[in-house]
Amino acid sequence: MFAHTTPISCNFPSLHSQNPKHKLPNLKISTIPLSLQISNARVEFRQLTKRGRLQIRRNSLDTQKPQDPDLEPQKSIKIDDEIGGSGGGDRTTSFLIFLLWGGLMYYVLILAPNQTPSTDLYLVKKLVNLIGDDGFQLNHVIVALWNIMGLWPLVYSMLLIPSGRSSKGSVPVFPFSILSFFFGAYGLIPYFVLWRPPPPPTEEEELKKWPLNFLESKLTAGITLAVGLGLITYAGLASGDDWKEYLQYFGGSRLIHATSIDFALLSTFAPFWVYNDMTVRKWEDKGFWLVPLSVIPFLGPALYVLLRPSLSTVVSEPKKEE
Repeated sequence: MFAHTTPISCNFPSLHSQNPKHKLPNLKISTIPLSLQISNARVEFRQLTKRGRLQIRRNSLDTQKPQDPDLEPQKSIKIDDEIGGSGGGDRTTSFLIFLLWGGLMYYVLILAPNQTPSTDLYLVKKLVNLIGDDGFQLNHVIVALWNIMGLWPLVYSMLLIPSGRSSKGSVPVFPFSILSFFFGAYGLIPYFVLWRPPPPPTEEEELKKWPLNFLESKLTAGITLAVGLGLITYAGLASGDDWKEYLQYFGGSRLIHATSIDFALLSTFAPFWVYNDMTVRKWEDKGFWLVPLSVIPFLGPALYVLLRPSLSTVVSEPKKEE
């Protein structure tokens, strides 16, 4: 703007008079009366300022035209700066989550109580039915916890695929989703570190193929919620002795200790992914009341995937805008 306004300001003789090294040229004063000279000077001054204002306004309007090749790079740089700023925040969050994951893995593998390694091996065989009826009664709370940990990865798969996929980078979510069936949150958190939104576009034909047709099915969501509700009820109806025994396992068994922490981690991260999926489906206004309910371990997120709208209603919207 200053480059355009400088020629205008140079038309004023008062600016030249401020330099004592340059003498003003002799001005020929006509015999016109002084009052007319002053009025003419005012008219000329108004014309100069009026032309200056028009010129400044024209230049400011020109800066808004995308056809100007000199101004287009400045606009792209501004956008890049904004992306870089948000990327910096994403990197910081990812680094903190990575530190959390590293600390958890160190605690579970090194510091967690491990007083009953042989008992842990026996419990695993008993829970996966590798050992038949040998007269030992499994703790009801442990049975419910073990089985519900097999449902949590399914709920997370329904939340992450496709709305939790990463468009920036080539990090697929499928391997981490499969790992979560064996390692729970310990296998998912590395993907949380690498995840970069927004998700890539989803084609309508993709929703009709595996695994999206299975993960988007209301039948899948309904069965998952019903089974999870039954398991939580089963654990809630357990006797006080079962809960005391569970606490003893938690204090001495690495298996039960790590599994309980895993359940708490999945419950903690679930509300964020519920809201992310809700945003992708453009259901924030109608379904926002489900976000507070998603803090309820397992039942809240499972209820959301049952009530959420189908993604096929959102996939067709970008085609209409085009």
